[in-house]
Amino acid sequence: MIRTTFILLAVAALGFASRLTAADRPNVLIVLTDDQGLGDFSYTGNPVVKTPNLDRFARESVRLTDFHVCPMCTPSRGQLMTGVDALRNGATSVTAGRSMLRVGLPTMPEIFAKAGYKTGLFGKWHLGDNYPHRPTDRGFQEAVYFLGWGMLQSAPEFDNPLIDGRYFHNGEPKHFKGHCTDLWFDSAIAWMKERKQKGEPFLCYLPTNAAHGPHVELDEYVKPYQGKKGPAKFFGMIAHVDKRFGDVERFLTDSGLRDNTIVIFMTDNGGTAGVNLYNAGLRGRKTSYYDGGHRVPCWVRWPVGELGKPRDIDTPTQNQDLLPTLLDLCSVEKPANAKFDGTSIAALLRGTEKLPDRMFVVQYSRDKVAKWDSCVVWGKWRLVAGKELYDIAADRAQKNDLAAAHPDVVAKMRDHYEKWWAGIAPTVNDYVPCAYFGSAKDPVSELTSSDWEGIYADNTGHVRNAIGGPTGSHWNVFVETPGTYEITLRRWPRETKAALGARHDASPKLAAIGGKAYAPPSKAFPTIAEGVVKVAGREASAKTAPTAQEVAVRVALPAGKTTLKGWFRDAEGKDLCGAFYAYVRKVK
Repeated sequence: MIRTTFILLAVAALGFASRLTAADRPNVLIVLTDDQGLGDFSYTGNPVVKTPNLDRFARESVRLTDFHVCPMCTPSRGQLMTGVDALRNGATSVTAGRSMLRVGLPTMPEIFAKAGYKTGLFGKWHLGDNYPHRPTDRGFQEAVYFLGWGMLQSAPEFDNPLIDGRYFHNGEPKHFKGHCTDLWFDSAIAWMKERKQKGEPFLCYLPTNAAHGPHVELDEYVKPYQGKKGPAKFFGMIAHVDKRFGDVERFLTDSGLRDNTIVIFMTDNGGTAGVNLYNAGLRGRKTSYYDGGHRVPCWVRWPVGELGKPRDIDTPTQNQDLLPTLLDLCSVEKPANAKFDGTSIAALLRGTEKLPDRMFVVQYSRDKVAKWDSCVVWGKWRLVAGKELYDIAADRAQKNDLAAAHPDVVAKMRDHYEKWWAGIAPTVNDYVPCAYFGSAKDPVSELTSSDWEGIYADNTGHVRNAIGGPTGSHWNVFVETPGTYEITLRRWPRETKAALGARHDASPKLAAIGGKAYAPPSKAFPTIAEGVVKVAGREASAKTAPTAQEVAVRVALPAGKTTLKGWFRDAEGKDLCGAFYAYVRKVK
């Protein structure tokens, strides 16, 4: 009788679950700011910047106070989207051919879309600009975004301003009025409103480019910080985000979405412009393996999700944990081919269980990946570069190296790293192709020097200075369909309409915004006479003139993974500089 009753109850429960409407499923909103460190909030003690809306949200949330990302943005974003360590998922750096995720790796939007969620991205993607790496290729059904690491100063967004600039809507370029921060928030709110009206559960990813440089902001947000300590424009960008975050909060409340929406606020790496004023007691900053480089805020709120009262959780956690956690919280099935490096912390958030004791590795790479260029996290311990040991519970500022006093701890943490390294070493230098040629989904691949292998040439200053020597570097690419391809080489992006041999300096206004690093006087090459490509083991060229804007070379390409390199020569055959931009299309 008892067994029969249990079975009937179980069947009834399954029947109830199958009758749940879309409105009963929790929504997910992830807000991720750029280059904002743990110290850049009034909530965490900053003496100048004011973040009242984010402070209020923090007080209402479960706060992960020992939460770790990568010390740079692309690796952090790739880990968030996949739950997989950067050195395993392929997106290990912001440039140099290392900012794309491996094809076939399940992503957060793909998994949620398969479960019936609507998925939207509004802001910064920075995980690839060409097929099959665009946000719409990796699971986002709606995408309002820009290319590269940022507007105005990244190589693919060459001189595209943050105010009244260009953006992409599902791959198509469009223009907007006003500040880009408002575009991201307005677009996200409008999209979530539509989902509410249609009764559709959603995953909304809102990664702002603020407060990353260039620090271009409206006067109303900057003026309150002028004449005070700290960077006024940087703080103005944070204040703008805070104001718009408050608008999102009001929308969620007024629309009735607040109670059943999981809201996560976090940042992508350690502090930058605000570090010299206040760094929340941490050592290091963006790019560093000390906690100031990768320990960031992560605040989680879900009013009906039984997370308990707002509180601090000091257990070490990482952004690889968020995807498996959201799958648990939203009852979304994990794909059979998904293997997460993170673990679900759903029970930790709900206060029902503690996490088992564990170690994890924080590591990224700017170019070639180096063993021990890392931080190993284990409870209160930090092993930096495989040799420095810190007890952050007693020494938050990491001033006292305890390696000599605790050789047993060092040995255990080094052993963990060795095993972890053995798992990633075989593929860590297997570059992900930045573009697939010959696909109907992307007839023209637009390549920029941001994705050159091994050369850091991802900003306008690098382009203007012709970084990369007389031939530049190559792109890792994949030819999806064999055939004849036209490869068009340019010194400058097409939208500039600048000649191959000419200078293209920034306007005085943009130079004032960008500074010398991003807007130096450009190098001219008035003797350009030939464009050269080397691809799939063959070299081809075409004559041109310095007054031409571009030069096209045609070459037959077999299917498969290969490399493509383009550069310019003079009439005597002397190599001059790399082609910073290339446009590739199949012609037959």
